[in-house]
Amino acid sequence: MENYLIYIGVAIATILLPGPAVMLTISNSIQRGFSKSLAGVLGIALAILLVAFVSATSLGIVLASSALAFSAIKTAGAVYLIYLGIKMLLKKVPSETEIKKQETSHIKCFIEGFLVSVSNPKAVIFFMSIFPQFIDLSKEYAPQFFLLATTFSVLVIVIHSIYAVFASFVRTKLSSRKSNSILNKISGGIFVSFGVGLASSSK
Repeated sequence: MENYLIYIGVAIATILLPGPAVMLTISNSIQRGFSKSLAGVLGIALAILLVAFVSATSLGIVLASSALAFSAIKTAGAVYLIYLGIKMLLKKVPSETEIKKQETSHIKCFIEGFLVSVSNPKAVIFFMSIFPQFIDLSKEYAPQFFLLATTFSVLVIVIHSIYAVFASFVRTKLSSRKSNSILNKISGGIFVSFGVGLASSSK
């Protein structure tokens, strides 16, 4: 594929754009630590890989063409984002002792990351519209698609990890309960906004 480097550029630009997944990575890194954030990143990357392969199947065509199927998944995704937002808005900042008792597991962070990405039907539309432009029809389709899909997922891990590293540096400056409370409200408001925006958007 002659345009592989161009595809990498498009993928990097797309992943860098702030969205629910990026916001979750940053929030996890600041509030739960780098390793928990990385667990969420792996969930996001796996979801992206799954969405990419769904877009290559007849299910992807159904989601792209069926208003009912698209709306159902879009609504589910919006509800989940709003739920996360309200959960952050209502969350009380615990003391250090309470934090140790309420430690969030890596598995929970992984599942949250997975659900945030997999519940966005627009990702299917994105892959169905972008991938064909970088496929060489004179060559076998499957290996090319696998390369594009895995490349995107690997870039997600790399870029989100960079976001998490930078956010972890900020963590020390936001260690007070007041700072964490403000961060919860900002993060919660952003997630609710993402959810409302997804629910009210069209294809």
